[in-house]
Amino acid sequence: MTEIQRQSFDAPGRAIPFIDEGEGPALVLVPAQGLDIAYLGGLASILEEEGFRIIRIGSRRPGDAPVTMHDLAQDVADVLDSLEVTAAWIGGHAFGGAVARTFALDFPGRALGVLILGVEGTRPVDDDAARAVQVAFSAPVDTDDRDAISVLVGEGIDLDAAWSVFAGSRDHAVEELQSAALASTPVAEWASLAQNLPILIIQGADDRITVPTAGDDLQATAPDRASVVRLPGAGHLFPMTHPGETAFQIEDYLGWD
Repeated sequence: MTEIQRQSFDAPGRAIPFIDEGEGPALVLVPAQGLDIAYLGGLASILEEEGFRIIRIGSRRPGDAPVTMHDLAQDVADVLDSLEVTAAWIGGHAFGGAVARTFALDFPGRALGVLILGVEGTRPVDDDAARAVQVAFSAPVDTDDRDAISVLVGEGIDLDAAWSVFAGSRDHAVEELQSAALASTPVAEWASLAQNLPILIIQGADDRITVPTAGDDLQATAPDRASVVRLPGAGHLFPMTHPGETAFQIEDYLGWD
């Protein structure tokens, strides 16, 4: 098996990690807040085997200048330019889906459609879920909190295996930058759906962070072109814990041969 090589798009003040694998129609995957592109590897591998070109694009490192969601969307565009990809389906998990929505709004014609894996909401999550997220992101790698990680992955998941992948994908350096980007960008400039594009929304039915109703609410803003699917038994980290089910929904919707 060919080893997948992590690369970096380097520009003044920016170093953006990405992985480009496969041949075929291009699909971008942007990770959730505070996470590296590594945890999307299982999903990317399955989609690559099904004939897609999967481009995982991470976040720039924090710098001196403030960053908005438009800057993060520009980073995606610049990586695609470096790969000579003129148009692609743009997707992301949670916060990554917010970046994808911003990209589609900022670069008309470059997005063939938008894939949202768990809709980033504008309302705070419940206290227990918020506490679980905080604990999961702060716990040392070798001392996982099983209650916290179980909130993120849902029931029926091997918690040791899930913790290993999750903990190895945490990217604390970018979390504050991403929070600031959301806070400094008007909601309408990232949360709206670009006109005239197909939208696929996939939600974990048991997701307590990007809750399923947020997907229903977003779909209702463009019912003629947005579709929503719920994955039974899947929690917030479903792109990691349910890669096969997630990939099936993407492939079935896109219908690319």
